[in-house]
Amino acid sequence: MRIFDSHTHLNSEEFINDVPKYLAQAKALSVERMAIVGSNTQLNADAIKLAQQYPELVAIVGWHPEDSKNYTKATEQVLIAQLQLPEVVALGEIGLDYHWDTSPREVQRKIFARQVAIAKEMQVPISVHNRDAFEDTYKILKAADIRDIGGVMHSFNGDPEWLKRFLDLGMHISYSGVASFKHADDVHESVKQTPAESLLVETDAPYLTPEPYRGKQNEPAFTRYVVEAVAKLRETTPAAIAAQTYQNAEELFKIEED
Repeated sequence: MRIFDSHTHLNSEEFINDVPKYLAQAKALSVERMAIVGSNTQLNADAIKLAQQYPELVAIVGWHPEDSKNYTKATEQVLIAQLQLPEVVALGEIGLDYHWDTSPREVQRKIFARQVAIAKEMQVPISVHNRDAFEDTYKILKAADIRDIGGVMHSFNGDPEWLKRFLDLGMHISYSGVASFKHADDVHESVKQTPAESLLVETDAPYLTPEPYRGKQNEPAFTRYVVEAVAKLRETTPAAIAAQTYQNAEELFKIEED
């Protein structure tokens, strides 16, 4: 069994000084590939550095909605250059976060739309963060018509109605440890209804730790437990979910096996 963690943060302070240990722990649980996701100047640079150092890693770079107030013409030029590197497979994580509101909402919307436009210009997929902002996230993606580039709704936590709307835009849907939570009924229903060819799994480590380790720090190895939770909900085997989501990640991110 081979598992692809489609969204994790080995570039965060929790992991950056001990990456080999976390890679080894991941491999022990069959997590063989990962997308390391940035969100600002430092985290983007570190994601790229890790992807250049470890062949099992790829990088995703972009400006998170919480950091969008710091997005400038200069940072945009850096981002465009980074997106041309062979290790970089997508633009993200971008989107809207109306929970923390660390950047003004109008700024979030402007920078989100601008980054989607860049992704279309450069023909790269996007990784989308959406927290308490379903309607506006959907409107911006629909207006941009992102079917030609595709992307992923990372750590999807919506109900089947929202699932259908984002699927209709051509997005993949990625599930995190939330899929293992006992009372996440909307997510459970969405997991069951997601088409196999649109399904991805992730940890979003160090956040959203799945059962049976909920309450402790998450890490990429725990994608294994997300796979198991998704398999149980879909009444299939972990091996089947691992194989399908691995293939989907490679296709979305245009990754060729060595």
